Amino acid sequence: MVVSVIVWELHLEGCHSLKEKRSILRSLKDRLRDRHNVSVAETDHQDAWQRAELSVAIVSSDRRQAQRLIERVDAMVASAPRVRILDTTTITY
Repeated sequence: MVVSVIVWELHLEGCHSLKEKRSILRSLKDRLRDRHNVSVAETDHQDAWQRAELSVAIVSSDRRQAQRLIERVDAMVASAPRVRILDTTTITY
């Protein structure tokens, strides 16, 4: 069994309220879950308007499959509108 976790520090450009931030993150989290069947959560900076930490966890029986899925979800976050990645950390067990 392989467990991979990817964590992004994000800047949400142009957010002027927590409501606006949560709308952007909810949309991104829903798309990640729907398209890639991963576990996703906002894990830090819940009270900051333009900053967020988003984490995705993947469990797989194959290390290569987990790595490919990590690459796909990373590309999806990188291409999300109004979201800029400040830092990324990936851990595989």
